[in-house]
Amino acid sequence: MFRKLVAIEPVSLIPSAEKALQSYAEKVVMFPDVPAGDDEIVARIGDADAVLLSYTSQINRSVLEKCPNIRYIGMCCSLYSPESANVDIRYANERGITVTGIRDYGDEGVVEYVVSELVRCLHGFGQESWEEMPREITGLKVGVIGLGKSGGMIADALKFFGADIAYFARSEKEDAVAKGYRFLPLGELLSQSEVVFCCLNKNTVLLHEAEFEQLGNKKILFNTGLSPAWDEPAFVKWLKGDNLCFCDTLGALGGAHLLSHPHVRCMQVSTGRTRQAFDRLSEKVLANIEAYNR
Repeated sequence: MFRKLVAIEPVSLIPSAEKALQSYAEKVVMFPDVPAGDDEIVARIGDADAVLLSYTSQINRSVLEKCPNIRYIGMCCSLYSPESANVDIRYANERGITVTGIRDYGDEGVVEYVVSELVRCLHGFGQESWEEMPREITGLKVGVIGLGKSGGMIADALKFFGADIAYFARSEKEDAVAKGYRFLPLGELLSQSEVVFCCLNKNTVLLHEAEFEQLGNKKILFNTGLSPAWDEPAFVKWLKGDNLCFCDTLGALGGAHLLSHPHVRCMQVSTGRTRQAFDRLSEKVLANIEAYNR
């Protein structure tokens, strides 16, 4: 059991999960706003031995050095790798601090967003249709870059509607072969696909000028990641053509300066943050704490 657990910012736990935290610590402190910087983070942590945070703050080496009592950090957000994390995991581990994160809690909402926007674009609902006549997803050549959990779910959803699925990943996936998905080199996937979905980990950039040249014109690009999957100058050059880019958040787009571009469709909302996603997030955060305290 922890002596003191501090959530340094809003962490999206449902009320029952917040209440459950009381059984894991003698004292629980939940801050209702995002700290202004490192000094405020250090002050909020104080002498706590357990810390929770979301994706809106960072716990770096400097913070860890000033908070010697920490032995557990629970990230209430996606953790894909130490490099992309908002916690200095390697230094934390050197200090004997356990850092946990969660995954795959908001993918369903992202899939629904992708299908919704693609259908509206192809049929021309509330906008001009992508082609001269409205068309279905049936027979659409789709390329998925990154066939992880969310990429796989997007591929499966579009396959249900009759799309022809190809993908690029670090290696060929056995389950994808069984579904009839084609594994292609990145360049071939870009040139052959009518619609491309980037489903990559945060800070992973695969689309440079050469890749956008291979992608070519009259294409639709979706980015479902947390950060741009491209070099911005090459991306902006590609947008000058008869192309469209869809993404849900400013983080995925790369910044507010691109919002006004006529070929950008950005919702400015995280489509994975649904009621059900918060339920799943809460369950996984509590499961991590429970596992640590066994």
